[in-house]
Amino acid sequence: MVELLEHEDVDITTAATGSEAWDALQTGRFDCMVLDLRLPDISGFDLLERIRQRPELKELPIVVFTGKDLSEDEEVRLMRVAESVILKGVQSPERLLDETSLFLHLVAGDLAPAKQQMLERLRQSDEALRGRKVLVVDDDVRNIFALTSLLEQHGVNVVSAETGTEAIALLNQDEDIDAVLMDIMMPEMDGYETMRRIRENPRRRLLPILALTAKAMKGDREKCLEAGASDYIAKPVNTEELLALLRIWLFGKQKFAKLQYEQRANGEHPHS
Repeated sequence: MVELLEHEDVDITTAATGSEAWDALQTGRFDCMVLDLRLPDISGFDLLERIRQRPELKELPIVVFTGKDLSEDEEVRLMRVAESVILKGVQSPERLLDETSLFLHLVAGDLAPAKQQMLERLRQSDEALRGRKVLVVDDDVRNIFALTSLLEQHGVNVVSAETGTEAIALLNQDEDIDAVLMDIMMPEMDGYETMRRIRENPRRRLLPILALTAKAMKGDREKCLEAGASDYIAKPVNTEELLALLRIWLFGKQKFAKLQYEQRANGEHPHS
């Protein structure tokens, strides 16, 4: 991690325990902190809570970089106290470099060529996602947290709803939502009915909706598409497949909007 983040304009301090980290925070001033949750002496969560209780450390950007499986309670705690959560895995070094460079105000062009290439690869792959707004609809807060963490790492702005009724209300209030991830198995109003109601609005005929269901049974895909889904993905979600589908649908939506704009500019009537 030190090798990844080192730069002539950055001084790096390391700590192997929570106590060492706490001592360092009392004696030095830092612009960013990268924290693993698995510490030998105290819980990373406890250290985070202690940091946020100190007025002078309340605004310290903290990037949690961990491979730990998170419980629902832990996810809720992290949402309150950390700026970013990066799960160790594919492209996690690139994401760590990207996040810390942002907080440290480093210019990508000033980084070593190898690091510039890392960020270029990351940002090119996220071009269709960065800055887009995605609505995640799921009655399980753990699923919302996991999808939110994943999408935010790719530059996506995420809003969430725990019921179909809440999702429809959000779509009515916010015209800037670019896509929806729709859980199928929800109480009261399931994903099928929610998608049907969303499609009743002519303005949302082209809104990309990806259906997420735990039941990968024959006929599920057809049922989802009939209800109004643009595409379908089974749980547990393959993150690369999900991101690929989002890129495809968002890029298609972007191309369609550009085509409509060009047709209007040329005095043509946009195709429906």
